[in-house]
Amino acid sequence: MNPVVSQPKYGAGGTVASDWQTGVFDCFDDMGICLCGTFLPLCLSCQIASDMNECCMCGASVAMRTMYRTRYGIPGSICNDFLWVMCFPHCTLCQLKRDIEKRKAMNAL
Repeated sequence: MNPVVSQPKYGAGGTVASDWQTGVFDCFDDMGICLCGTFLPLCLSCQIASDMNECCMCGASVAMRTMYRTRYGIPGSICNDFLWVMCFPHCTLCQLKRDIEKRKAMNAL
């Protein structure tokens, strides 16, 4: 049995690889998202899940970050996603929401 060494692209033909629109620690790019993620992380999680047409309780999960990253061809791994979410949960939540908002603005969602 051969181990899986790479993640499949989202959709039939895959997507062109891109990167996160902002870094994990770029809170000052959008202070509203940063404040919401700091003081109301469950609210922000539900907003993210809604943006992605998923269950509200999935917004802050490793699975949600991995699905989003895979959907847009953002390089990384599930292990990497796990480490970021476990070590910096509020920062990664804010990064995901900032990325969603920037892709909405570019009509890329």
